[in-house]
Amino acid sequence: MDYRVYCGVDFHARQQTICSLTTEDGVVSTHELKHQDKAELRAFYSQFSGPVLVGLEASGYSPWFEQLLEELGHEVWLGDAIEISRRGRRRQKTDRRDAELILELLIHDEFPRIHRPTPQSREILRMLRYRQKLIKMRTMSKNSLQAIALQAGLAKGSRLFTKAGQQELGTAEMSPVLHWQREHWLQLMEPLNQQLLETMVWFKSQSKDDDSITRLRTHPGIGLLTSLCIVHTLQPVSRFRNTRKVAAYAGFDPIERSSAERKCFLGISKAGSRLLRYLLVEAAQTAVRKDEDLKRFYQRLADRRGRPKAKVAAARKLLIRAYIMMRDEIDYAEFRHRAVAARLARRSQGPANVPEVLIGQPASPEQ
Repeated sequence: MDYRVYCGVDFHARQQTICSLTTEDGVVSTHELKHQDKAELRAFYSQFSGPVLVGLEASGYSPWFEQLLEELGHEVWLGDAIEISRRGRRRQKTDRRDAELILELLIHDEFPRIHRPTPQSREILRMLRYRQKLIKMRTMSKNSLQAIALQAGLAKGSRLFTKAGQQELGTAEMSPVLHWQREHWLQLMEPLNQQLLETMVWFKSQSKDDDSITRLRTHPGIGLLTSLCIVHTLQPVSRFRNTRKVAAYAGFDPIERSSAERKCFLGISKAGSRLLRYLLVEAAQTAVRKDEDLKRFYQRLADRRGRPKAKVAAARKLLIRAYIMMRDEIDYAEFRHRAVAARLARRSQGPANVPEVLIGQPASPEQ
């Protein structure tokens, strides 16, 4: 698409520097605007007519600005901040130079553009992060109540939060300070539980009539929250060329620092969504108990490398499975059927006269 106006924006929380180019006359102009006056900001971008492309670095405090530009009919590109900085190669760094650099990258079609989720996906991911914060707050409250119970001589474990355990905690003798803390922690947990229930109702309404969510939930271990996070993080899956790209996008790709004969692996990169990795690791712990292939893979790796690394590896494999199911629009049963067919095809192409015990099959009693 041929754009009439290009705008490189160095965006900050309170202000922005714009370097714009109009292709009709080739004039480059620089402006600095404060975010306090939203009317002035809207008026500035409203003056441009025709196709307008605005590029800026991705940040966590620019959604309101992106929405303003979209309301005006302008196209917004978000760029990888690290990659943009790497291409600067300048000793002096100012807001004006940064805006000029973004404009130059836009004009020469070298802007390191990143994917922008749809508005619906952004809202669902925001709600998932919000629910995760509520879970952390409730976990802190439960741990504090467990500590109070232990100081009062009650070692109930998870039974402390049953109806009988709560009654026993309420009648236990303790100091005035512990009594005050107990009451306040219990009062804090009530609204947290209610808010968590409300979020689950909202998530269920968002997943209704979504075929991708329904197909992913047929896989053992993948529940409502995990499927929502996978779908709205990876969509559209057509932008990934292969499974390695998917693993790298989620931060499951290994970091290597090798030179000559020295081989050094530093673990996974942890790029991308932290929430997605957390939910996948939690889901993998259930999947390895219900899926035989994942179970064998997990146990084999846990024996060699330990359980923590085996969990991460199982989560990576679970992500790849989810990607294949989304890409091919198949459920878990069809995925298993294709896996068995592929395994049988590989065995039929192997060398002849090889004992079955050598290709991973148990030997027969006669052998």
